[in-house]
Amino acid sequence: MLDTLSAESVLEVLKPVQDPELQKSLVALNMIRNVSIDQGKVRFTLVLTTPACPLRQFIVEDCERAVKTLPGVESVEVEVTAETPQQKGLPDRTGIDGVKNIIAISSGKGGVGKSSIAVNVAVALAQAGAKVGLIDADIYGPNAPTMLGLEGSGVAVRQTADGEVLEPAFNHGVKLVSMGFLIDKDQPVIWRGPMLNGVIRQFLYQVTWGDLDYLIVDMPPGTGDAQLTLAQAVPMAGAVIVTTPQTVALLDSRRGLKMFQQLNVPVLGIVENMSYFIPPDMPDRQYDIFGSAGGEKTATELNIPLLGCVPLEIPLRQGGDRGVPIVVGDPDSASAKALTQIAQQIAAKVSVAALA
Repeated sequence: MLDTLSAESVLEVLKPVQDPELQKSLVALNMIRNVSIDQGKVRFTLVLTTPACPLRQFIVEDCERAVKTLPGVESVEVEVTAETPQQKGLPDRTGIDGVKNIIAISSGKGGVGKSSIAVNVAVALAQAGAKVGLIDADIYGPNAPTMLGLEGSGVAVRQTADGEVLEPAFNHGVKLVSMGFLIDKDQPVIWRGPMLNGVIRQFLYQVTWGDLDYLIVDMPPGTGDAQLTLAQAVPMAGAVIVTTPQTVALLDSRRGLKMFQQLNVPVLGIVENMSYFIPPDMPDRQYDIFGSAGGEKTATELNIPLLGCVPLEIPLRQGGDRGVPIVVGDPDSASAKALTQIAQQIAAKVSVAALA
């Protein structure tokens, strides 16, 4: 080890410090930059692989402890920033310019709260500092505009040399496109597969997304045309399967999970929604309305991570109805904390896969 306090000695002492998710040296990963020293004050930049890193404070403290072992160090100042890596994907899929990672939020059946998970995960990632977009790919039942407070809004259509492109709507830090912007409120969408295929490709490739760290896709339930179109069109960072503890929901979620695996889309994990009910007048009580531990059991059987369990709370439903996601409207609630942690877990797993 170098005896004098210098940028080289700081980097040397930081070499054993690892990113806990990647299990590689921060120095080897070029995550330690801009080291400067001024009269015993050590400053450097820690560049994480996602703004939503769940172990951010842990890594910072590890770095501070390591540097303070050097003689002559008076203080340590760590500036934390992030550079989200680009997903590699498969060579036969066409990426979207400026979009680094595409993540599907899916379910085997309807009614499990998939859209609530997708919207809140997207907003939680944006709150952490990421650039986030959301495609409401549930063409037959587009609910994301209501949940993001954009009901009654629209998307601008702009003419370019390559044809028409859509300007996404924006709220709570998230860019959104949805069929809900293109049809009347009570108008049913009565389409066959080829038309569904076309509008999903339009939402992918004919929208001015700009630079995005994450593009979340709220899928329709089941294993049909929309899932097949998405999986075969773009290089996906992975899919998240949403279920409830109920047996019938778990059975359908397994089918959805297997579908993504057959299409060579990584499954990032399972989210168990509506895990238990918390009465508003008795916040210390829990009721397993839809059963218990079903998501954990399924995750264990299929060797898939359980990303988290989201309780059923009245404010969660109220927030979706009035367009203020619970991670914004009630961030200290049990469900908001669970959703934020799920967003962090998703981001961490995407980073690991991209740098593997």
